[in-house]
This record gives sequence, C-alpha cells and structure tokens, in this order.
Amino acid sequence: MLTHSPRQADQTSARHTISAGDYFVGQVNKGQVFRILDLEGNQAADTLFYNAHDSAERYSASDTIREQGNIYLSTGSQLRSNDNNVMLEIVADTCGRHDTLGGACSTESNTVRYDLEKRCMHSCRDSWMLAIAEHPELNISKRDISHNINFFMNVPVTQNGGLAFEDGISAPGKYVELVAHMDTTLLISNCPQLNNPCNGYNPTPVELLIWDA
Repeated sequence: MLTHSPRQADQTSARHTISAGDYFVGQVNKGQVFRILDLEGNQAADTLFYNAHDSAERYSASDTIREQGNIYLSTGSQLRSNDNNVMLEIVADTCGRHDTLGGACSTESNTVRYDLEKRCMHSCRDSWMLAIAEHPELNISKRDISHNINFFMNVPVTQNGGLAFEDGISAPGKYVELVAHMDTTLLISNCPQLNNPCNGYNPTPVELLIWDA
C-alpha cells in the first residue's frame, strides 16, 4: 500500500549514502525510524536484520510470510524473527511492494543463472562477507547469513510457481520507512548486480536516513 511519511529529511539524527556495490552496517534502536531511499530509481537494496544483542535471532522470511499471509512487503508489514518476534514494521512506502523470496546474488547464483565466466562478478553475498569480516564486534558469522529482504526489487511469482526477475517498480526518490520494535543490527548490500533488470543494468546509490524515537 502506497503511503507517504510525515518525517522531514532535515530532522534526521543520521544520514548515510551507500554507493552501488557497497555495504552499510549499523544499529537502529527500539523506537527509531529509518528510511531507505532509492536516489536514482530501479535499484535493489538487499538487507539483513539481526537482534542487536543476540545475532542468533534474525529476520525470518518464513515467519514473516506466514504471519502476514502475503509474500510481498509494504506498509503495515511486520518483519518477524526466527523466534517469531516482531523486529520491525513498515510505516511508509512509496514503492508499493518489496521482495522477500528472491534471495541475494552470489558467486553460485551468478554461475547458475548467467555464465561460468560471471561467477566472480561482485555480489551481495560478497558484500555481506566483507562486512562481517571487517566488523567482528557484531558477532555475526557466515552461518548467520540467511533470509534477506530485497527492497525495491520486483520478483513476481509465475503461474507455475517459479520466480521471475523483472524490471524494477521503483523510481527516483521512492522510499520505504521502518520503525524498530527492538534494537536491531542492519546489514545492507546495495546490490551490484549487472546481469538482470533489478538494477536496470546500472547499479546506483541509495541513502539511509535515521530519525530518533
């Protein structure tokens, strides 16, 4: 459901531009609101969420889909953990829906979907691996990289139950905004994918804005 936010960008407590192919890692505290802003349009932001005090508790696609009865995310969607606790809730969304099934690009998926020669092209999983290697204080390991959300990404389910990677439905200036229901670690990969339409074959920056409770 399309909904606009009353929050003003000049009232944020923090702002971060995430370059195409780069990552962001940081904490949002309970009650804080953050916005992921698609600056130039048709970009995908692959995002993982963890309980900031216990990385074993993390975002779960299966729990989220089951409880909301919808495979897509938009305003009002509650993002649940593998303990079925509400971690975050989408409170504004000018894009319309976000993918929680398509997963993240990786060396393996680049090989299977595209070509053996493209297996070493940079991927979201590479960005996450770099992030956890450079931030050991997070206590997040390779085994903790599981379900993710693809904000702004358009992955419709086909009639035969498959997934299709289609042109994005976002545009310059569109955003999704979430409120934290617990202290949460964000791990965002601004997707570098060049082989399917999720980034319009031209990855571009996104911006992260945070407001205090």
